[in-house]
Order: sequence, then structure tokens, then C-alpha cells
Amino acid sequence: MNDLRMLWVMVKRNIKLYFNDKGTFFMSLITPLILLALFVTFLNNVYKSSLVNIIGNYGVSEKLINAFSGGWLLSSLLGVCCVTIAFCSNVQVNDKISGAKLDLESTSVKKSVISLSYFVANFFTTFIICFVAMIAGFIYLGIIGWYLSVVDILLIFLNMILCILFGTLLASIVESFISSQGALSAVATLVSSLYGFLCGAYMPISQFGESIRNFVMFIPGTYGVVLFRNYYMNGVLNEFSKSLPNEMIKGIKDSFDGNVYFFNNQVEIWQMYLILGVSVLVLIGIYLGIVFLKNKRKRGN
Repeated sequence: MNDLRMLWVMVKRNIKLYFNDKGTFFMSLITPLILLALFVTFLNNVYKSSLVNIIGNYGVSEKLINAFSGGWLLSSLLGVCCVTIAFCSNVQVNDKISGAKLDLESTSVKKSVISLSYFVANFFTTFIICFVAMIAGFIYLGIIGWYLSVVDILLIFLNMILCILFGTLLASIVESFISSQGALSAVATLVSSLYGFLCGAYMPISQFGESIRNFVMFIPGTYGVVLFRNYYMNGVLNEFSKSLPNEMIKGIKDSFDGNVYFFNNQVEIWQMYLILGVSVLVLIGIYLGIVFLKNKRKRGN
């Protein structure tokens, strides 16, 4: 019971440290802000033009086109946030640099509790920001065109939790080996700049060359983004199906990553969940192993 109380105290402390550090907070939002800027200045018209070119002479309302483009943006935004924010919201490295981690480990609090508190706090800080982004996105869709069902909303929320868990675990593993501000900045910058591209947030994966398409399909986070795509676009595609042939609907899904292919084989929804779930379990095992080995080494010293 005392361990749980101390865990709660440590988690609150870590969350407060993150939100009080304005520089770190802003850095964690760089990639989503870049994506929003690109959408406003460039991507929105590109998505709309690509969709209109596929539809051709079939009459589709401007509201539907706006809802489709908005849903594609929001699926990209959430997919990126779940990972990139996790890499910037973990205060463990800052505690190493300042020496606060050594001070904490010299207290009666168990080292395993301290390690777990960093992970839990990172999960909640990432969840808070992603949840706010999700709600803001729903408001935006409500303004330009709402076609989401209750099931779609629930699946978006559940997929967000799974993607945050994946991103938080990956960040915790990588950052457990980082002990300098320079290395932390380098990793955060690398992840922020590359992940949005690799997961298809800036442009559809279908637009990549075949070798790059196959490469990104080895990245588990890619499937989380594709799942977001399906749920955000589901209602709009159902409306499209009332006036467009099935072949055209498939063409739209293929072009905008509703369907993805691994070496020319279509990846089904259940397979995406399986890949994400297994990846999370593997990362949990790696993270627990790192914590155990580090604690054992410190006890040995």
C-alpha cells in the first residue's frame, strides 16, 4: 500500500515538472504544429484535389470533401502525437542531468517505484495532450462536417490509448540509455522530424516508392495511424458509397491509406491490432528487463 502511495506521489511530481517546463512542453508540440501549418498552407488543397481527381464526374458535396480532408488530418495528428510527445514528455533524463534521480534513489522509495513513476507519468502527460487534441479535432469536424458514429469515436479513443502505450514504452526504453541534454535533444529532433514522414502523416504511404512502402510497414506505429485513418474516414466513405461504385471506394482507401499492403498483401484490421498488441507486449518485456538489470547492477555496486 505504501508503494502505491509513493508511486502516486512520484507520478504527480513528474507530471507537474513536465507542464511547468514551458520549453520542453513547446518542443513536444513541434511536430503537431508543423503538421497543422502544412495542412493550412498546402496539404488541405492537395488532399482535396487528389480526392476530386479520383471521384471525377460523380457529384459529391463540398461538405463531404471537407470532412474527408479534415479526418485525414486528424488521423495524422493523433498518430504522430501518440509517439512524438511521448519522447518529449519523459522527465527522467532531466532528473539524471540535474542529479534529482540520484537524490530520489537515496531515499526510502524503491528504485522500481521511481522507474515505474516515470513511465506512468509519461503515459498520462501524453494522454492528456492527445485527448485535448482529439476533442479539439471532434469540434473541428463538427464545424466542417460530422460523419462519425459512436462506434467510430470509441474505436478512435481505444486506438489512441494503444498507440500512446506503444509510444510511451518505446520512449522509456530509448531514454533509459540517455543521460545528457544534447543526446535527448538529438533523439527528440530525430523522432519529431522522421516519424511524421515514415508513418505517412505528411503524405500517404501509397505515394512512396515500393521499397520505402515495404520498409515503413515494418514499423508497428504505422498500423496505429492506419487504424485512425479507417475510423476517421469510415462515416464519410459510407456516405460516398451511396453515390460512388465500390471500385472507386476501394481506390480512395488505397490512395489515402485506408488500405495498406505489405509486399502486395493487404493487411487486415485484425492483423494491425495483432501487430500493435504483440509489439506492446515485446516492449513491456524489454522495458521491465532494463529496469531489473539496472536495479540489480546498482545493488551490486
